[in-house]
Amino acid sequence: MLAAPVKIETAVALVGFLLSYPALAQAPSAARETIYPTGVTPGNLPFSPGIRVGNMVYVSGQVAGEAGPDIREQTAAAVKKVQAIVEAAGTTMASVDKCIVFLTRQSDFVVMNEVWRSAFPTNPPARSTVIVAALARPEFLIEMECTAHK
Repeated sequence: MLAAPVKIETAVALVGFLLSYPALAQAPSAARETIYPTGVTPGNLPFSPGIRVGNMVYVSGQVAGEAGPDIREQTAAAVKKVQAIVEAAGTTMASVDKCIVFLTRQSDFVVMNEVWRSAFPTNPPARSTVIVAALARPEFLIEMECTAHK
């Protein structure tokens, strides 16, 4: 079926409306900014701790093997690292929308949840938790990545 012909006046009016609409007329692409929390500098790893694009903040997976072999301490340290990145991006933990948590041991799920509840006492973000065979290094028991908004 063929579409009905459009009058030139209607087309001109539509183009004028679209060009006058600020979001469509300006529509610049959002700047991409690398986020480094205080005290963290670009290392030799091929990723950034966080990236802000417009009002979205993407936090790379945070691990805490330096916290020792205890899941409670590693979880608390990973949450603290996420918080530092989110705050360096100009927002708060209350703006975290989604997290993915990777655990190497299913038996750590209950303890991880206890620490999680203290980090997000009200209105927690959406979350997926995945049990994996291993993380990047054997001392890592947990890895946490998040998305937030500003």
